[in-house]
Amino acid sequence: MTHTDPTPPPTPLSTSSTPASLNTPSTPNTPSTPASLNTPSTSDTAEARRTRAPRVRALPLGPRSLVALVLVSAVGVVGFCWPFLAPPDSALNAHSQDAPWLFAGLLVLLVAVVAAAISESALGPKAVAMLGVLAATGAALRPIGAGTAGIEPMFFLMVLSGRVLGPGFGFALGSVTMFASALLTGGVGPWLPFQMLSMGWFTLGAGLLPGPVRLRGRAELVMLAGYGFLAAFAYGTVMNLAGWPFLGGAASNISFQGHAPVAENLARFIAYCLATSLGWDLGRAVCTVVLTLALGPAVLRALRRATRRAAFETAVTFDGPAG
Repeated sequence: MTHTDPTPPPTPLSTSSTPASLNTPSTPNTPSTPASLNTPSTSDTAEARRTRAPRVRALPLGPRSLVALVLVSAVGVVGFCWPFLAPPDSALNAHSQDAPWLFAGLLVLLVAVVAAAISESALGPKAVAMLGVLAATGAALRPIGAGTAGIEPMFFLMVLSGRVLGPGFGFALGSVTMFASALLTGGVGPWLPFQMLSMGWFTLGAGLLPGPVRLRGRAELVMLAGYGFLAAFAYGTVMNLAGWPFLGGAASNISFQGHAPVAENLARFIAYCLATSLGWDLGRAVCTVVLTLALGPAVLRALRRATRRAAFETAVTFDGPAG
């Protein structure tokens, strides 16, 4: 006799009645992050991209232009410092009134050589246009404060332009701007080549400052203001060297004496700087610092925007006539 179990078979659970936790595998709880925190803003991305972008040089210095620049700088140093380099019994000291004219003539020729060498190193039409605009602006700024305690607004523009556009473009810009401003103000004379070279050095130095790609914001402004302050005094001191030998016996206590030892002439030169140009140089330095801190952010943004849009490193091509 067969035994039958009266217990009915188990009924399968209905899918609809099964809790979601039994059907769906468990996943760890992850905090939900707002999209604004995961995705950087457009302005932040653009700023980071601009910061990481390589520096664009409107006028790269090739080997030929670099050699010419070093040559003219070496001759310029001799032209400025010859009163301290020539021994007291040198024949050059017997012509101390003629020596500045000789070096001025040499500087004119050498600056022309540098200009020719730089023009051969890919100075395209866009860079020429930028050079012309900035040089004209600087030349127009110079007469604004001429004769008023050394207030010369052009110096801050030279610092910012050299910073953005690089040392090669900076040297060309400083020299051309000083030449144009001399024509505008009637300041043409034997001192002009020395002014052109000094301003070229001034602007070139701004292009050699560290951090041209990464350094931005307040730190960059403070660095540029500090450089402008020191370079303004250096410019005045160098130009004093160019004009000091012309004094002759006009001011016996502070004038250059060709047969005096170097230490005595150095003391006379320091006294000459303190007596004639300290106030002027201080006004130039303070004006450069104030304008750099006040107008620097806006001018730097404008120069960098213009540099990006100009795309100096892209060659300009002209399409032939259609048909």
